[in-house]
Amino acid sequence: MTITHTETKALNLARGSDQHTALITDDGDLSYDDLRERVAARRDELGATRRLVLIEASAALEPVVTYLASLEAGHPVLLVEPTVQASDGGPSSDFEPIINRADALIDRFDPDVIARVDNNQWMLHEARPGTRHELHPDLAMLASTSGSTGSPKVVRLSRENVLSNASAISEYLELGAHDRAITTLPLHYCYGLSVLNSHLVAGASVRLTSRSVVEAELWDDFEAVQATSFAGVPYTFELLEKTEFLSRELPSLRYVTQAGGRLDPERARKFIQLGRHRGFDFITMYGQTEATARMAYVPSDLAETAVGTIGVPIPGGQFRIDSPPSSDVGELVYTGPNVMMGYGHGTQDLALGVSTTELRTGDLARQRDDGLYEIVGRSNRLAKIYGLRIDLDHVEQQLDAVGLSVKAVSSAERLKLFVTTERKCAPVADYATSQWGLPAHSVEVHVVAEFPRTPSGKTDTVALLRFANSRSAAFASPAADHTAETLRARIAHLLGTPHAVIGDSFADLGGDSLSYVEVSLHLEELVGVLPRTWPTMSMVELAEYGAQRRAVPSREIPRSRRRLTRIEVPIVLRAVAIVLIVATHGDLFFLQGGAHLLLVIAGYNLARFHLTNRSDRLRTRAMLASVASLAIPAIVWIGCVTLVASAYATATVFLVNNFVGSPQWTSEWRYWFLEAMLWSILLVVVLLAIPAVRRWERRWPFAFALAILALTLVVRTVALGGVHAEGTEMYALSTVAWCIALGWVIARIATRTQRLLVSALSVVCVISFFGQPLRAAIVIGGVLLLLWVTSLPAPRWLVGIIATLAGASFFTYLTHWQVYPGIETYSPLLATLASLVVGLLVWKFYTFIVSRARTLVRKATTDRAQRHHQPLGL
Repeated sequence: MTITHTETKALNLARGSDQHTALITDDGDLSYDDLRERVAARRDELGATRRLVLIEASAALEPVVTYLASLEAGHPVLLVEPTVQASDGGPSSDFEPIINRADALIDRFDPDVIARVDNNQWMLHEARPGTRHELHPDLAMLASTSGSTGSPKVVRLSRENVLSNASAISEYLELGAHDRAITTLPLHYCYGLSVLNSHLVAGASVRLTSRSVVEAELWDDFEAVQATSFAGVPYTFELLEKTEFLSRELPSLRYVTQAGGRLDPERARKFIQLGRHRGFDFITMYGQTEATARMAYVPSDLAETAVGTIGVPIPGGQFRIDSPPSSDVGELVYTGPNVMMGYGHGTQDLALGVSTTELRTGDLARQRDDGLYEIVGRSNRLAKIYGLRIDLDHVEQQLDAVGLSVKAVSSAERLKLFVTTERKCAPVADYATSQWGLPAHSVEVHVVAEFPRTPSGKTDTVALLRFANSRSAAFASPAADHTAETLRARIAHLLGTPHAVIGDSFADLGGDSLSYVEVSLHLEELVGVLPRTWPTMSMVELAEYGAQRRAVPSREIPRSRRRLTRIEVPIVLRAVAIVLIVATHGDLFFLQGGAHLLLVIAGYNLARFHLTNRSDRLRTRAMLASVASLAIPAIVWIGCVTLVASAYATATVFLVNNFVGSPQWTSEWRYWFLEAMLWSILLVVVLLAIPAVRRWERRWPFAFALAILALTLVVRTVALGGVHAEGTEMYALSTVAWCIALGWVIARIATRTQRLLVSALSVVCVISFFGQPLRAAIVIGGVLLLLWVTSLPAPRWLVGIIATLAGASFFTYLTHWQVYPGIETYSPLLATLASLVVGLLVWKFYTFIVSRARTLVRKATTDRAQRHHQPLGL
């Protein structure tokens, strides 16, 4: 039997006045009148016969129109997560679901219409003209549960469920036409959808965006549209603490809602107090998909005294606690008009009516003396291990209380604990066995780069279990993990980043050109010859790479090659370039071009280390840190020299001679190379501060770098007023920035064709700039070597010398101007050697001071933390 549209009631959620703004998109505003017109047109497309409509629900106009049209026409809807592929076409993490959940739901429920983006167009794909399903008259929606169960079970929701919950939320939040929400949660998630529903029912506005809360553009947009609220799950607020949100003024913000799991009480208080200071309410909520999103909320006037509770039931809802006579703790049971019709497991369930009138939440709760309800645990989070009942939520809370952030799951009489750093493994295992009396072999501790999340932001326990099972062999023999941890510990020590985890890369940890040489050599001791992309590889990936290399039997390697090792070309070029610079200035020989080659390498390293696929905030921070690591020692050194010997003008001390110095060569131009590096990096920071530019750079990295090179070449031509550079034109920022850009392009090469193109372009750029054939030949030779060769063979005894020269190159350049004069007259060789030695000594002294300062800061931070809280075992 087919049940048609005439046998069911329409559900109209868009209830605002005609000309008031309903939706705001990237393409403009849509009034309620405009929205109704679009919904009516889409309703006609869907037809009058009731059909099951699956919608890939991104936060965009077409999915929302299709959703509203389906409800208004009486078509039951099934909202699913939009299909998104990882950038390389493979899984995006160790925790990628085994099957696509949308595909599983399609197979299970056989929708009549699938609405999704196809070839960048919103399409309605009809499986059939009508329907083959029996659809209950009250059925309005099939909602995926927020838990990650691995099963495509859905919640069957009625028209009354959806409307009553939207109306209740609108009532207790006091929503009106003046309110304007922004979509910080996905619409296929019931909490995110309830934001849309409640605002449309209240005649308010919604800004549709798919941007993340860590993107500055979202908050720029928030201010531009004068949004009044946003919603978040616990993970949202973890992310916000890592952004500039806490210091950002949002005068239009009226309230923030939080649901989707328990928020850490201290974090909750932090945001409540921030709201009190900034003039917005922080409202904690509690809900489940089975209750059409939300069941309880904490009234804003009780926010600070009710931290840790779920508050009171929403209008129209009631709680009761099923507890034993001797206890005030029991399972929380909810009743109300928003309780689901029941679960759905397949097409046979689409015709079912209401199968439940109350929701047994599975949460253990109690009612406090002030009438507020408080969740104390989860009934299905109770594990039985060797006869002992273990509350997994309590395990996490206890370990968190002693400073050990842990996620806990259980299977096969094993307590499986997950941490994000190897250092926590031993103290976590010791605490678990002693605190709960468990046998040592029943406790497993696994290291993950980060805790996996479901789309709703909750911990994905199924993914954790799958990960633990896949690593069981590694757990029994932890050699692979130990290798990754060895790499992590070595890099963490060299970079002074004790917070590093095995999922981090050198670039993630803020590595730069100053630390690159030392780190790469240490890694080669453990891994072998490094690939070109090693700065962006995680410790796990580097460990696996090293294991693959070690799998090659040593007897297959010729004996002559065993006496040699390999060293990366950028390191060799840095060493050669600084020797050329110092020896030429010291009159040992005359081979110019080393400084310009160093600029190309600087651009190459800038792209490799800082323009990696990280968040915008981290990229900017890394580049500014690189500027500081160059500018601070340079200003200190040049300033001290000036104080002692009045050697330089103030403009040189502060590295601005390019802008205010003489156009004629004087001693003030000695540090042109440092100025070119610093100001080029700052210009990149400014350029990438423009959102559109950032998007272009991420989408087309090679083409973007090539465009930057073209721009710098145009600037060079204009500044020169011709082709060849003469005098100080060879050192001015406007005429040498192309060297940095050329290195950037080289780092972005992905194909052989691109390599050939850039090779030819490099030759043209260099020859047209220098009027000196030998100087041009040196730069061209270095650039081509950088383009085509990853590493060079070298005797093991020579590698240390090359690495030392390369590592000290910046400080050698900085200091050699004060070393070689006076000595070169008597011995150019001695002047050169003295300059190299002084540069090395200053480099070592500087790294010692920086390392010591970091140690003192960490110690002070630790001492301060221990006065308030004593973490266990760390």
